[in-house]
Amino acid sequence: MNEIVRSLYFDDFHVGQKFVSKSRTLTEADIVNFAGLSWDHNQLHTDAKYAGQTQYGKRIAHGLLGVVTHAGLTYQLTEDSILALLELSWKFHLPIYIGDTVHVEQTVKELRESSAGNRGILTFEKKVKNQAKEVVQTGTTTILLTRRNK
Repeated sequence: MNEIVRSLYFDDFHVGQKFVSKSRTLTEADIVNFAGLSWDHNQLHTDAKYAGQTQYGKRIAHGLLGVVTHAGLTYQLTEDSILALLELSWKFHLPIYIGDTVHVEQTVKELRESSAGNRGILTFEKKVKNQAKEVVQTGTTTILLTRRNK
């Protein structure tokens, strides 16, 4: 697998190509800030006593915080070439806890040229994994990218 080190363009990708992002530890501050931003103050995320009595045994991160974190971790791969996020399909498998360190493994699933010759459409299959290498979230994203050579 290739470590993400620079921004790539549509022309730089091929089907089956794999990338691994850097890692990030989700903190108490991340959950508090996300709750404030999203207005999602569900007790599973914000109340230690309540969450301690659930099947999780402690507070968990918002599922969408995992999605947003994934986006930040993978952004640098196409930061100079991305024009738009076109589609997102996502599944949540395991909770992400405060203190979990996550990274993203992504594989190029599909490439196709757009109707405009200076850009292309790329679909990634993605796995968000925690520090124990457990898959906590999976999904696909489809993005519109500029081409390097047109």
